[in-house]
Order: sequence, then structure tokens, then C-alpha cells
Amino acid sequence: MPAGFIPHWELVAANPSDPQQAFGKKMCDTAKVVFTKTIEKSIWSNTVLAKGDITEEINNLKNQEGKDIITYGGAGFASSLIKHNLIDEYHLFINPTVIGYGMSIFKDIEQKLNLKLIKVLPFSCGIVVLHYEPAQK
Repeated sequence: MPAGFIPHWELVAANPSDPQQAFGKKMCDTAKVVFTKTIEKSIWSNTVLAKGDITEEINNLKNQEGKDIITYGGAGFASSLIKHNLIDEYHLFINPTVIGYGMSIFKDIEQKLNLKLIKVLPFSCGIVVLHYEPAQK
């Protein structure tokens, strides 16, 4: 089996006997945007690279036809989205594991950010998802 995120899901999507095939197809067929300053070309189908100003790139995506946008990325990427007020909904996963330190997604926030709690979703493993929206909406 090939190593890596992309080859894994491509293999799953191509295997009719894999119980995760439907999800694998969704992973491969869904349009994706990768924000990068270093990658020159994407190796994954249905993927475009966003190399411009983050605010312009996100607002261009928001103005396109289609469904909601979901982001995955590191603390630095999330912090940039928060700093530039580009997030419409927050889904914060609270994991009951204490590591003592880590990267804060709120480290670059220069003014108070009021959030309105929309929903709380607890899981039996102890993880809790907190769904917030900016209070000014």
C-alpha cells in the first residue's frame, strides 16, 4: 500500500471492496484549494493552489457558487483566518488530553473576539465539539 495521505485515499476510492470507498471517492472528487507559498503544482486531482493574499483568496472562494467551505490546517493557518475575520463558524474540538503547551490559534488576535455558542456535541470518548459563530452576525 502506498504511503501518504493522497495515495491512500486514491487507493481506497479505486477499490470497490473497501468499506470506505464512498468516503474515499468523496475525498478525491471534492474540489480542494491548497494555500501555499512553496508548492508549484498539486499532485492531487480536483485541487488548485492559492498563492495570493489570504483575504482575497478566501473572499473569492466565498463569492463562488457552491456549498460551505471547510478548512483543515495548522495553527498558523487557522490563526491567519481568525486574524483577518474570515471565519463564519467555529467548530472547536476539545480533546481531554493535556499536553501542557502548544500553538494557539488565537495568538495573533489584537482585539476581543466575541463568539456566540450555537451547539455543543459531546462524544463518548470524551471529545467535545463546540460550535460558535461570531457574535456580530
